[in-house]
Amino acid sequence: MTNQDSVVVTRRPLDVEDYIDVARRHKGWIVGTTFAGIVLAVVIAYLWPDTYQSTAVIRVIPPQVPESLVATNLNMTMQARITSLTESILSRATLTNIISTLGLYKKDLNTQPMDDVVERMRTKDIRISPVQTGAVSGQDRVTAFQISYLYNNRFQAQKVTNELVSRFITENLRNREEQSQGTTQFLTSEVADAKKKLETAEQKLSDFRVQNMGHLPDQMEQNMQALNALQIQMTNVSAAISRVNQDKLLLENQIRIDKDRATALKDPGQQPQLNNARNEKLAEKDREITSIDAALTGLRQRYKETHPDVQRAEAMRAQAKKDRDALVKEQQSTKPEARQVDPETARQLTDLDERIRRGEAQIAAKNLEMDDHQKSLTQISASINNYRTRIEGVPVGQKEYEGLISDRDLAQRQYEDLQRKMSSSQIATNLENRRQGEQLELLDPASLPQTPSEPKRYIIVSVGAAVGLAVGLLIAGIREIKDTSLKNLKDVRAYTQLPILGSVPLLENDLVVRRRKRVSWMAWSTACLVGVLIMSGSVVYYYATRV
Repeated sequence: MTNQDSVVVTRRPLDVEDYIDVARRHKGWIVGTTFAGIVLAVVIAYLWPDTYQSTAVIRVIPPQVPESLVATNLNMTMQARITSLTESILSRATLTNIISTLGLYKKDLNTQPMDDVVERMRTKDIRISPVQTGAVSGQDRVTAFQISYLYNNRFQAQKVTNELVSRFITENLRNREEQSQGTTQFLTSEVADAKKKLETAEQKLSDFRVQNMGHLPDQMEQNMQALNALQIQMTNVSAAISRVNQDKLLLENQIRIDKDRATALKDPGQQPQLNNARNEKLAEKDREITSIDAALTGLRQRYKETHPDVQRAEAMRAQAKKDRDALVKEQQSTKPEARQVDPETARQLTDLDERIRRGEAQIAAKNLEMDDHQKSLTQISASINNYRTRIEGVPVGQKEYEGLISDRDLAQRQYEDLQRKMSSSQIATNLENRRQGEQLELLDPASLPQTPSEPKRYIIVSVGAAVGLAVGLLIAGIREIKDTSLKNLKDVRAYTQLPILGSVPLLENDLVVRRRKRVSWMAWSTACLVGVLIMSGSVVYYYATRV
C-alpha cells in the first residue's frame, strides 16, 4: 500500500478572489507589520537629529590683463588649483583648528578621537563641487564652485562655511603669489648660472684667440688676402731689385768703358783685345747674376727660404758674385805704366775720372738701394712664411675652435632665452602682487539654513510603511503556504474531484465569538495606542530639543 502522507498534491492556481480571501484571513499580520513599520520609521525620523547645510558660492575671476599680453607663470589650471587648495584647507591641522575654535562636535569628541572626527568632517560634512563651467580655448574651465557644510546647528554651519570660504580666498592669493615669486626666483638663479656659463665660454674662446692669433679659421680669408698682398709686394720689390741690378750693370759697363778709354789714353800701346776679353767676362758674369736673381725671385714667391731650390739659387748667386769680384780685382791689379800725356789728353782723362767717380757714386747709391730692397725682401719673405704657417696651421685647431664657438653660441642662446623668460615671469609676478591675476571672489555668501537638509522624514515614513507592508505580505504568504487545509468550495472541488451537493456553515458559540472579538479589539487598541504614544513622544522630543 502507498503511504498517503508521501503523496504530493499540486496546488491549484489562485485567482483574484483567492488573493482577497488570503488578505482577509491574514489582515492582522498585514496591517500590524505595516503599522509597526510606520511607528518605527516615525521614531527613526524624529530621533534622527537635524542636519543643516550652509552653502556659499565662489566665483573665479579671470585675469584683468589678457594672457596674450602677459602670460602667467603658474602651471596649474583653476580646477587643479581648487583641488590643491581643497587638500590644503581640509588638512588635519586646519580642520582641528576650526573644530577647536568654533567648538564643534562636542558630543562626538567625548566618545571618539580627534582623528576620527576630523575624517568624518572632511569626508561627510564638507562638500566642494563645481557649479558652473565655461569653455576657454577649447577646454572646460571652472568659473564657479560651491562650498557646503553639514552640521546639526545652523548658525555653526554658517560660521564654518564662512571660515572655509575665507580660507579658500586667502590661501589662493598666498599660493599664487608664492608660486609666482618662486618661479621668478628660480628663473633669476638660472639666468645667473647661464650668465656664468656664458662668461666662462667667452673667456675660453678669448684665450684661444689670443693664443692662436692669426691662426684662427675665421681669419683664413684675411690671411689669404694678406698673403696675396705680400706676394704682390714681393714681386714689386723683386722687380725693383732687377731694375737696380740692370742700372748697376749699365753703370759698371759705363765705368769699365770709361776706364778702358782712360787706360787707352794713358797707354796707347796696351792691347785692347785683352781689355775687351776681360770686359766680356765681366758682362757675362753680370748677366749670370741677373739671371740668378730673377730665378731666385720666382722661387721665393713659391717656396720658403728653407726650401732646397731657394738655398741652391742663393749659393749660385753668391758664387757668381764672388767670381765677378775676382775678375774686377784682377783687372784693377793690372796698372798701366805712367807716361807723359799732352794737355788735351789730360783734360779727357780728367773728364773720364770725373765720370768714373760719379758712376761709382751712383753704384754706391744703387748698392744702398739694393740693400734696402734686400731687407724689404727678407722682411716680406719672413711675413709670407709666417702667413703660410698660419694658413697651414688652421686645420689643426679648427675642431677645437669650432667647439668653443658652438659652446659660446649655445650658452648665449640659453642665457637670452632664460633672460626673456625671467622678464616675462617678473611681469607676471608684478601682476599677481597687484592682485590683477586670476582670483577668487565670493559670489553668494554662506546661507543661514532655515530647514534641515537631513533627514527627509516624509520619505523615511513612506519607506517604513512600504517595508512594513512588504513584510506583512511576506508573512501572509508564508502562512498561507504552510496552511494546507481546504478553505472554500473551490479547494474541495479541485482536490477531491467530487460533486458538491451543499455546504454547512461553521456554527460557533456567540459568547466565544464575542469574547474573541473583544480580545482582538483590545489588543489592536492597545497596540495602536502604544504606537501613537511612541510616535507622539518622538515628535515631542524632536521639537523640544530642536535648535
